[in-house]
Amino acid sequence: MPDEVALLRAAYPRGVWEGHRHLGPMARFWLERHQMFRDLGGAITGAADQLRDGQIEAHAFMGWFAPRINFFLNELHTHHGVEDEHYFPLFRAADHRLGRGFDILDADHHVIDGLIHELAADANALAAALKGTGEIARAAETLAARLHKTLGGLIRHLDDEEEIIIPLILDRTEGVLGV
Repeated sequence: MPDEVALLRAAYPRGVWEGHRHLGPMARFWLERHQMFRDLGGAITGAADQLRDGQIEAHAFMGWFAPRINFFLNELHTHHGVEDEHYFPLFRAADHRLGRGFDILDADHHVIDGLIHELAADANALAAALKGTGEIARAAETLAARLHKTLGGLIRHLDDEEEIIIPLILDRTEGVLGV
């Protein structure tokens, strides 16, 4: 995110966030959720790579993968809904100069929503292949590639969100912002 969009980043670089007196419970929870998406996304992607590379058996993978991908996608969809409906409007109103940044983040949410649907379709294609209606190796390759694409974009988006929102919170406080 360029400096002209992440306006407060220079005043509040990532290195000062953890110990800052204005990093309140909402911001901490929000950062923890972002870290959960990074960690779980990495675990799911790593497992899909192992499946693609023949290091794990497909049926065992699916038993591990299915509940985790469902949780990941559902939580991501819910998280973005809360941001779009509650947090982003509050933060946008707090500093009109951040409007372009929130426009970018909103556009990201639409792209990520499309990737969520594509990822779900790829996971379903692998499940169908395991039932004998398709080629497992091809489905595993497609799923791994989609996970890498989705996770790469998601991590970049999470970083961008944090570099716009956390400095705003540190500058204004959660109480003043109404969160």
